[in-house]
Amino acid sequence: MARTAVKRKSKGESQSTSKKPKVSTTNNSAEDSDTDKVVEKIDQEYSDVEKLLEKENNIKASKDTKDSKVGNAAAEVKNESSVTKPEKHDNDAVTTEKFSDLKMSEPTLQGIKDMGFTTMTEVQSKTIPVLLTGKDVLGAAKTGSGKTLAFLIPAIELLYSLKFKPRNGTGAIVITPTRELALQIFGVARELMAHHSQTLGIVIGGANRRQEAEKLAKGVNLLIATPGRLLDHLQNTRGFVFKNLRTLIFDEADRILEIGFEDEIRQIVKILPNEDRQTMLFSATQTTKVEDLARAALKKAPVYINVSERKEAATVSGLEQGYVVCESDQRFLLLFSFLKRNMRKKKIIVFFSSCNCVKYFAELLNYIDIPALSLHGKQKQQKRTNTFFEFCNAKRGILLSTDVAARGLDIPDVDWIIQYDPPDDPRDYIHRVGRTARGTKGKGKSLMFLIPQELGFLRYLKAAKVPLNEYEFPPSKIANIQSQLEKLIKNNYWLHQAAKDGYRAYLQAYASHHLKTVYKVDKLDLVKVGRSFGFSVPPKVNITIGSSTSKPKSHKRKRYN
Repeated sequence: MARTAVKRKSKGESQSTSKKPKVSTTNNSAEDSDTDKVVEKIDQEYSDVEKLLEKENNIKASKDTKDSKVGNAAAEVKNESSVTKPEKHDNDAVTTEKFSDLKMSEPTLQGIKDMGFTTMTEVQSKTIPVLLTGKDVLGAAKTGSGKTLAFLIPAIELLYSLKFKPRNGTGAIVITPTRELALQIFGVARELMAHHSQTLGIVIGGANRRQEAEKLAKGVNLLIATPGRLLDHLQNTRGFVFKNLRTLIFDEADRILEIGFEDEIRQIVKILPNEDRQTMLFSATQTTKVEDLARAALKKAPVYINVSERKEAATVSGLEQGYVVCESDQRFLLLFSFLKRNMRKKKIIVFFSSCNCVKYFAELLNYIDIPALSLHGKQKQQKRTNTFFEFCNAKRGILLSTDVAARGLDIPDVDWIIQYDPPDDPRDYIHRVGRTARGTKGKGKSLMFLIPQELGFLRYLKAAKVPLNEYEFPPSKIANIQSQLEKLIKNNYWLHQAAKDGYRAYLQAYASHHLKTVYKVDKLDLVKVGRSFGFSVPPKVNITIGSSTSKPKSHKRKRYN
């Protein structure tokens, strides 16, 4: 049968593949046979490397069993290491203070107990008592510190104490930057409110607006929202009662402003009542825009809480971090070897710089029998939601993602964070790696790919107090599938198109980096970059030099070939 889709189902894979238009050709059967042979050859190339690794494993095990238990972040790919052991866990992140010591309602305490929590994290112990007194709070805390409970518990307690009913409308609103984070907060709130009578709702872009409006008209006491959809309902939904608002919460405020919601937030703050309103503003970083928002939204003298300013490192101590330096044309070969070796036993998130890169590499990996999920901004909301929860519930697997998943999302038991494309700045790095080693006892590992010209980024990470070790991956332990990859891209029309889109998007994202002294698009070796996408000769593409997601500039088109 003629192949009509990019993806080739992996063995045992249940995910449906997206259909593509049929290609009219008399040679489809021959082409299918050729591409199947290429995939088999790729498997064989890796099998040869795997046998070498297993042989070295056995030799090393018989030589020295004492060292076999040494923590080594690169052990999944290579079996020799000069990497230091992970730091001891920082017990300061959790306190001895119990939730039951706080003066809270029985329904809330029961909800917390049902969720399995007894003692508070540092941010919770410092924030919740202050918020229960009704004061405004400007909070800064590392990702994974437990701040979701820190702002939800006081909000729920306030609604309970005021005996909010559906007819009273919305008494508390949580504004968050992304749909996925909104869904996650909604899930936590639902568990916390299991024994309460107050109502809970969510409004996010991409969801059914009419259904949201109907629910708002019936009365939603605690509302979780993304900025654009919230503003839409505030301006246009009849029956949305928000005159009784008593609590307004901004979660990941810096991210909300970074991704372009500044105007929406300004309008939302103007529309919502501010008398007798408690405001909570949480931000991982304190930028000028966050300070401006704080001045506009926090009407009372706020209490500033920063649980991380006395800490030495910007990332949690349970996280073992490293980087590898390799040429552009070695990046995918290394990624392939790593994923092939770990896909059946680890839970891995791989970050890319653009939607089209995620789309291409997801299609490619699935085609060559490495099942991978994808999460990016061009997907429909239902697809994003399904993917998010599928990966959350998985014990192992691979998720390819843009930075849409890098802020705030709590995905359980992630073993590895791979930053295939470099982050824009240290803040983005910190939020990406924050998807693993979450909670007070979380452990995880991260690996960042850098080409030699990007080593200057390490200075910025050092200044941000991010501890990293360098890992080395000998060429003998990396599967050399380059020729097979190039044959596959050449012979498969849809993969070829996806590869070209991904290549263009990579260059465009690179040209848009803020750290121009580190990321110089005109210094890239385009032949090597092209090879990382499966091209023997890089395709001709046009990109806009000087484009940025945050600052409008005069743009010029440049052709790369």
